Amino acid sequence: MVLAEQFGTPMTDRRARPVLVTGSTGYVGGRLIPRLLEEGWRVRALGRSVAKLQARPWAGHPQVELAQGDVLDLDSLTRAAQGCWAAFYLVHSMLAAPEHYQEADRQAARNMVQAASAAGLDRIIYLGGLGGVDDPHLSRHLRSRHEVAQILQSGPVPTTFLRAAMILGSGSASFEILRYLVERLPIMITPKWVHNPVQPIAIRNVLGYLAGCLSHDETKGQTFDIGGPEITTYRQLFDIYAEEAGLRKRIIIPVPVLTPRLSSYWIHLVTPVPAAIARPLAEGLRNPVICRENRIREIIPQELLDCRTTIRLALEQVRQQLVDTCWMDAGRTVPPEWLYCGDPEYAGGTVRELAYGITLAATPEEVWEPLARIGGRTGWYFGTGLWKLRGWADRLLGGVGFRAGRRHPTEIRVGDALDFWRVLEVQPPLRLVLLAEMKLPGEAILEFDVQPLGEGRCRLVQRARFLPKGLGGLLYWHALDPLHRVVYGGMLKAIARATGKTVLAGPERLPEKRGVRKAD
Repeated sequence: MVLAEQFGTPMTDRRARPVLVTGSTGYVGGRLIPRLLEEGWRVRALGRSVAKLQARPWAGHPQVELAQGDVLDLDSLTRAAQGCWAAFYLVHSMLAAPEHYQEADRQAARNMVQAASAAGLDRIIYLGGLGGVDDPHLSRHLRSRHEVAQILQSGPVPTTFLRAAMILGSGSASFEILRYLVERLPIMITPKWVHNPVQPIAIRNVLGYLAGCLSHDETKGQTFDIGGPEITTYRQLFDIYAEEAGLRKRIIIPVPVLTPRLSSYWIHLVTPVPAAIARPLAEGLRNPVICRENRIREIIPQELLDCRTTIRLALEQVRQQLVDTCWMDAGRTVPPEWLYCGDPEYAGGTVRELAYGITLAATPEEVWEPLARIGGRTGWYFGTGLWKLRGWADRLLGGVGFRAGRRHPTEIRVGDALDFWRVLEVQPPLRLVLLAEMKLPGEAILEFDVQPLGEGRCRLVQRARFLPKGLGGLLYWHALDPLHRVVYGGMLKAIARATGKTVLAGPERLPEKRGVRKAD
């Protein structure tokens, strides 16, 4: 590859200074970083949680720096940008702030403009969406993506805007919607937009264009449409997926009365993608999204994968459980303050707790093995029907429900989604902390602690902790207390059985914690 040095930061200086990647633990950012490292770039990965960053496979690479910060926090973003020569802007607030994502995206973009200017960056590279900005029917989601581009390009640092349509790849929100609709519904009643033209692009081609913008100065400050080699319709994508998955051709019945709002509720119930994300995406589906120009193909040439090949490769990744990143990766991973600050004695114990302990003739590693498999296909070891019922209830209330299980059957890392829990802390083979993401009148934590006792013995402690919100939260906790005792007590015994080791004592109910617990 010929590396241009016509203007801007000299190439030797570029290789010596890092590239800032915002959204580094998201779907695109988490895959872009390994690509940049392969090409010899230094990377500074920005994330709100250092623990989540440290859990990524690339975190220990000698060319990677980890930076804690938030694009909505100007000071932390400015610090992260210092010393970098370029930045990738790959953040979106649809998950973090679903009710007011447009304003959050505006503020984040303004912060990026200020931080980039203060750091003297050579360029910003932004991945947004296709669609005509002058289209009066353009969805709020796509309009917000264009608005972010306008804010970034209005600043003093040149911003390259890559406009993509539907991104296909294992773990992408678009692919997951396609996958679950086709696999679960032999007959589909769809909106009329099912016949709208779309130009999907494979995630590996998106990464190729993003990385290529670093070494091709002619892309600096420009706007490009990026898409795959073919224009298709959503109906045709359904048919291609069914063929590649070995399913019968699905019966599609388009109707004019199914609005984007109703479509998002249907997607919410049938797929793991929650309504907060499904609705903006469904609204965007009504807009034809095809490339109006293909200039970038001459500047950054690469083999463009067609839809059938892309879907086939994505399905193979899913079957082999080799999904590197997923749309669910963007969930909250900052522990609630009360988890570590504890509950002062004088407060009377606001945080409610249900804890059990059991002693086993096993090593911590032997106890950790079933813990690391919890959720997904393994399930929660006890009360499977009750867990599924809770998931369906949560889904009907607009929550995440049981989602798609988990990213990997045995590997677990900070930030992973486990059904309707999020992994906050992992310390194999001693500690696992999960945060509930289901709809609750409060915040809930599930902790597992493996305590070595020596001589081939250890103690497994399981704690369900709940911070109620108002009177409704207190009523919820007390009303479900009898059921929680059955479920959590049974779970601990089932996990102990899964180790195949002898139970030496317990399980027994443990007293609630009191006082302040310091973070490790």
